[in-house]
Amino acid sequence: MPGNTTFHHQNASLLSVAEVEAPAALTSKELDHRLSDALKRLRLPTGLLQRVAGVKARRNWDTPDGAITGAVEAGRRAIEAAGISRDDITVMINTSVTREHLEPSVAVGIHHRLGLPSSAMNFDITNACLGFVNAMTLASSLIDAGQAKYVLIVNGEDARKVQEATVERINSLEQAVSRDDFMSEFASLTLGCGAAAAVIGPTDQHPEGHRIIGGVTRAASQHHGLCVGDHHGMFTDSRGLLDGGLELVMDAWEDAKEHFDWQQMDSYVTHQVSQLHTSSIVKAAKLDKKRVPVTYPELGNVGPASLPITLSREASSLRRGARVLCMGVGSGLNTAMVEIEW
Repeated sequence: MPGNTTFHHQNASLLSVAEVEAPAALTSKELDHRLSDALKRLRLPTGLLQRVAGVKARRNWDTPDGAITGAVEAGRRAIEAAGISRDDITVMINTSVTREHLEPSVAVGIHHRLGLPSSAMNFDITNACLGFVNAMTLASSLIDAGQAKYVLIVNGEDARKVQEATVERINSLEQAVSRDDFMSEFASLTLGCGAAAAVIGPTDQHPEGHRIIGGVTRAASQHHGLCVGDHHGMFTDSRGLLDGGLELVMDAWEDAKEHFDWQQMDSYVTHQVSQLHTSSIVKAAKLDKKRVPVTYPELGNVGPASLPITLSREASSLRRGARVLCMGVGSGLNTAMVEIEW
C-alpha cells in the first residue's frame, strides 16, 4: 500500500559538503586482540568484523570534545567552501546522535564556537542515522518558503564510550556474555567517529550549486525496538533490522517510481552500515554497485555523518549535471531518499 511522503524543491541547492576525519585509527584486528579471550570462551572466530561487516577499521577522536570540535571545524570548512560568510547563516541545524547532556541542545555550543550571528536560529534534529538527510529536506523547505537563506547543517559523532563499554561487557566473566549477547552487540563494534557539515542556499543566487530536486520519506515505526543504544552500548536484532530495513527501503523505492526515475543515477550515496546491508540494497534495487561508493571499510558506521562524509569524498568525481541519490535509513525505522543534480 502506498505510504510515502513525497516532496519537490524549487529553489534549494547544496553549496558545499565537508568532512573532518577523526585522527586515530582503530583496526578490527586490534579489536579482535582486545576481545581474544572472550572469543575463545565463546568459540567464535576472529575476523568477523572484516568478513561479515566488511569493516577493516574505524576512526576515533583523541580528545574528549572531539565530536564538538570536529563538527565546528566541518562547519567552518563548509562555510568557506560555499563562498559565504558565517554572518550569512540564517539557520544552523545540528544532527548529531552524540550528546553529553540532555540540555541545552548540542547546537548552541557549536553555534557559539563557530561565531554565528545571534540572528541565526539553531537547534538539534535527532533521528538516529537519518538526521542529516532529514535536515537537508528541512533546510530546502525553509529556503523554498523564504524563511531562510543559508542553512548550515553539522554533525559530529563519538563512538568511543559505546566501544569501550561493549568491549568491557563482552570481556567480563561476571556478566557471562553468551554468543547471542555477543551478536546483539556486534553492530556496536562497527561504529566510528567523524564529523561532517553542509551548506544549503538559494539556487537562483548560486547557479554553481547542486540543485536539490526532491525525494521521499517513509516510516516503519513498528520496528522501533530493533536497535536501541545509549552510552552504555547499542543492542541490535541484526537480522530483524536488515529484513525490516530492506523492506522499508524497497517499499519507498517502488512507490517513488510514480514521481521519480532513480534507476539510472550516476551515484547512489547510501548510509554506511556494513558490507551486508549495502550489498542487500544493491541487489534488491538492482543498482550498479560501481555507482555505490563505500566508506565503511575504513571508517565503519559513523552514524548520521556517514552519508555526508561519503558524499564529500565522492564529490570530486562527479561531473556537472550528474544525478545523485542520497539514501538513508535510521533506527526506528525510518528511511529518506533525496535527489541532487550536481
